Amino acid sequence: MKFTKMHGLGNDYVYVNCFKETVENPSEVAKYVSDRHTGIGSDGLIMICPSSQADFEMQMYNADGSRGEMCGNGIRCVGKYVYDYGLTDQTSISVETLGGIKYLDLNVVEGKVASVKVNMGHPGLKACEIPIIMDEGREQDPVILSPIEVRGQTYQMTGVSMGNPHTVVYLENVQGMAIEEIGPAFEQHERFPNRINTEFARVLDRRTVEMRVWERGSGETMACGTGACAVAVASILNNYTENQVTVRLLGGDLEIEWDREADIVYMTGPATTVFDGEIEI
Repeated sequence: MKFTKMHGLGNDYVYVNCFKETVENPSEVAKYVSDRHTGIGSDGLIMICPSSQADFEMQMYNADGSRGEMCGNGIRCVGKYVYDYGLTDQTSISVETLGGIKYLDLNVVEGKVASVKVNMGHPGLKACEIPIIMDEGREQDPVILSPIEVRGQTYQMTGVSMGNPHTVVYLENVQGMAIEEIGPAFEQHERFPNRINTEFARVLDRRTVEMRVWERGSGETMACGTGACAVAVASILNNYTENQVTVRLLGGDLEIEWDREADIVYMTGPATTVFDGEIEI
């Protein structure tokens, strides 16, 4: 199987061109290639496929083999791949995902895509949309600074769906937290029936927020595009920031804008090719 390893701010995936390749068991392949000791090493597998609804389809699998609805860093790399490898000559494309069709604008520099702006669609704020289990009668309510007990401690969470489920928790010390202990406890919490991606955030000023992320099925990653969008939306909802936010992740910065009038979130960030290879599956 021929593949390309790519990353968005260190959130790395193995990409397969399924216009040419066939992946028989993507869940098992994802687990194999993601292993950083015996495989290629990645946060998961992303397959670039034909689509009857959009220009391309992105199918993503996490490192544990589970299927993911959407990946913000991953979809930017899909945009770079299809242009740089000649699958399209267009700089505005559509990509089908389990989280809906996303629209990408490609910034081309010297014949290669350097960065991508993604129309991430509207954020889901109702508890039932994310989903988060709330008290009876509150399924249609937004989840804003709602208390949740995890490992004996009460946190205030704000829930956002960006096509996949997120909960944002604000802490005073993001860099020094024990994310390897807290992250899995959030991910597997009984109030998240589909598990959850958890962003631990700290507001630096009205235009800047830092975060770390525990991704459902992959653990801590260097960056999470949908997570950065969720943090920006949560910060705007809570009136911590303006509508344009720089989100600082371990792997670098993403620029997020929430157009409140149109109810559309835009994400802009880089995409990088690491290497091409071939592996027996």
